[in-house]
Amino acid sequence: MALVNSGTPGKLKLGVLISGRGSNLQALMNAAAAPDFPATVALVLSNKADAAGLERARGAGIPALALPHKDYADKPAFEQAMTRALEDAGVQLVCLAGFMRLLSPWFVDHWRDRLINIHPSLLPAFPGIDTHQRALDAGVRFHGCTVHYVRSEVDSGPIVAQAAVPVQADDTADTLSARVLTAEHELYPLAVRLIAEGRVTVEGNRAVLSGPLPLPAIALNPTV
Repeated sequence: MALVNSGTPGKLKLGVLISGRGSNLQALMNAAAAPDFPATVALVLSNKADAAGLERARGAGIPALALPHKDYADKPAFEQAMTRALEDAGVQLVCLAGFMRLLSPWFVDHWRDRLINIHPSLLPAFPGIDTHQRALDAGVRFHGCTVHYVRSEVDSGPIVAQAAVPVQADDTADTLSARVLTAEHELYPLAVRLIAEGRVTVEGNRAVLSGPLPLPAIALNPTV
């Protein structure tokens, strides 16, 4: 099924979940500031009261809410509070952007096909953590990032979009991470745009894209 816009005409309402600095949040905010971008950030929510991304949002006049997970008796109570806050804000699509809490099957199922994540690898390669060092250890020539719909299995779900970054001979995990992060900041708004424009339909475990999508014919690493 494709996500259908409601609420503000032509604008899909986003809820962005963060735990830290919110660099991908900033990329989404920057994109949403453009008049022709088909989504708006309706709420930023963090499980940490001192998350720097909350101040980013407040500085831009976007509602920002801290719900420290330690204030709740258990995960169900915490996730129910998050869901109430998101629904009260009219959120239609939840974007994970450095949210460092594992989500329960209940939360994932409640927001099924309305919950996306950005992961720093070309999934299904290198799910989990330490993706940049693992990519270097494996000797891959391309690394990158993936925006995907969230499922209960970690770093799985239909893939919406990916960005590939060539791995250089002198890369370290830090230098590779920095280039992938730059790609993330371009990829996340692109994926949100495709969803908000109704160009993404989830069919089974695939995200099917519609409309004109020009793509490079081939990418080589190394080139000679």
